[in-house]
Amino acid sequence: MCGIAGCLNLDGRPVALPIIERMTRALAHRGPDGQGHFTDGAFGLGHRRLAIIDLSAAAAQPMTSADGRFVLAYNGEVYNFRELRGELVARGRRFRTASDTEVVLEALAEWGAKAIERFNGIFALALWDRRERRLLLARDRYGTKPLYYARLGTTFLFASEIKGLLAHGALAPALDPEGLAEYLTFQNFFTDRTLFAGVRLVAAGSTMDIASDGGARLKRYWDYDFREAEPAPAEELIERLDEAFVTAVRRQLVSDVPVGAYLSGGMDTGAITAIAARQMPNMCSFTIGFDLTSASGIELGFDERRAAEHMSYLFKTEHYEMVLKAGDMERAMSDLVWHLEEPRVGQSYPNFYASKLASRLVKVVLSGTGGDEFFAGYPWRYWRTVTGDTFDHFVDDYYRAWQRLVPDEAGFRRLLAPVWKQVSHLDRREIFRSVFRAPPARLERVEDYVNHSLYFEAKTFLHGILVVEDKLAMAHGLEARVPFLDNDLVDLACRIPVRHKLGNLEQVVRLDENEPGSKPSRYFAKTRDGKLILRQLMQRHVPPEIANGFKQGFSGPDASWYRGESIDYVRRRLLGAQARIYDVLDRREVESLLGEHLAGRANRRLLIWSLLYMEEFMQCFMSAEGRARELAAA
Repeated sequence: MCGIAGCLNLDGRPVALPIIERMTRALAHRGPDGQGHFTDGAFGLGHRRLAIIDLSAAAAQPMTSADGRFVLAYNGEVYNFRELRGELVARGRRFRTASDTEVVLEALAEWGAKAIERFNGIFALALWDRRERRLLLARDRYGTKPLYYARLGTTFLFASEIKGLLAHGALAPALDPEGLAEYLTFQNFFTDRTLFAGVRLVAAGSTMDIASDGGARLKRYWDYDFREAEPAPAEELIERLDEAFVTAVRRQLVSDVPVGAYLSGGMDTGAITAIAARQMPNMCSFTIGFDLTSASGIELGFDERRAAEHMSYLFKTEHYEMVLKAGDMERAMSDLVWHLEEPRVGQSYPNFYASKLASRLVKVVLSGTGGDEFFAGYPWRYWRTVTGDTFDHFVDDYYRAWQRLVPDEAGFRRLLAPVWKQVSHLDRREIFRSVFRAPPARLERVEDYVNHSLYFEAKTFLHGILVVEDKLAMAHGLEARVPFLDNDLVDLACRIPVRHKLGNLEQVVRLDENEPGSKPSRYFAKTRDGKLILRQLMQRHVPPEIANGFKQGFSGPDASWYRGESIDYVRRRLLGAQARIYDVLDRREVESLLGEHLAGRANRRLLIWSLLYMEEFMQCFMSAEGRARELAAA
């Protein structure tokens, strides 16, 4: 788990070592245990190391292959490296270290880019071919580890974080209005855009091949496939699922440093902790709770400490907790924005504090991310789409449901009035639709709708969560691992029929064949309707009341705090005369939307978070006094 950065001058100019050192230094938080640099004429590569497997100096990076042809900088863990190493040894490869890095390097040297399809893990990598003068960039299947790039004339830059690109000196931070419009539509990015002009994100499950003359080829090597397998009895599926799940957790315990686990109070982190604790006695577990003194309504249930404490007692973990209060968001915002860079998928300051807490005692932490996306954990979202018989009808309804921040098209135009001429050409519905791969013209069954929803959310919502989790963990020199994203477990989960994941399918009324064009009744799904087969499985590992509990997101009572204890902060940041967001947003529209929330007429908590983030972002990265300027001066 580390940070990588590099530069390829397409006009042949030699890369100066101090530039690579500066780019690498900007990622120091990702790898506090060491650094390394490599230059080869027009190419330069840097690495920051967080030592997890094989802590010796021999495993440092950038690492050169045994034959001297390839040089690798790699960020992540490949959990099946021992099996791959055995194959490579049988083929005549020899190893100098016990690291997974060397296995990745020699696998790429032996099998080329096809080796990436065999890696079961989380990674982003840069491989330089000294003979062919070519650069290969790659991200893991799911996009767990980020990798950004920018091309500026004859200079090609790449890095684990955008800060690494900015530190080069050639890229001046500037806002991308199209990226802003995409974010304010979905509270996420569905394309490769970011908030930074000229900066792109290598797609998950993809490689990018760059020749020294500037020719580049992007190739997807893997994608989700939610096509259902042949029906099988639930009991048989549970046995197969349990074997894959337990194997995944045990596989991800490989480490030469302490491993802990997030323990939220729900069944996903609970089961991971239970399995891991059986292998690692007295392991540490971590929970974030919330002060609910001023909360109301549904937010009164947002604190899960009691359930987490009970499971910690059962699993005999060394348990640590942190309770967040209204002011903690304000205290974290500057550092959070600096490290996260691009906002995604809702409030993320609780993740910042969870990583901060865990990093005090361990260097690796297990996370429960992924259980909802593969096992249908958001039933109330899927049913919104069962309203027509064509794929375009499905897209129309789902697109409306995923416009999370601004209530209507007219309001969106008013909000973006200062930059509307620059973004009015964007077809945001087409951005949404383009996420889907080769969609059918018609959707015949309820299960078809749900599987397309699962595909969409894995590609977008889950990816956003993973980017947030990686950056906020690495902000504290912490490696976050995700057992639910084990390749074998994901492949199995994607093929499990929807009827084993979602309850009450029979209550969704299908189209009346006698009345063409009619629509089925909407069904408001309950939180317990999701993850049925996973709930049955989890009863083997956690108490029944946990396995059958209500779905609870990781969120604070922000709607209440924005109207109460945090109201002065919200007003100061968003309504002050010096607010920078009004360079790109309309003040009157912001004031109107904010006023609706403060008056209790609407719940705009997601929008308020995004506006607070954008204000800090503008101050941090786009102002002459911002922290980004420190990189150029370093």
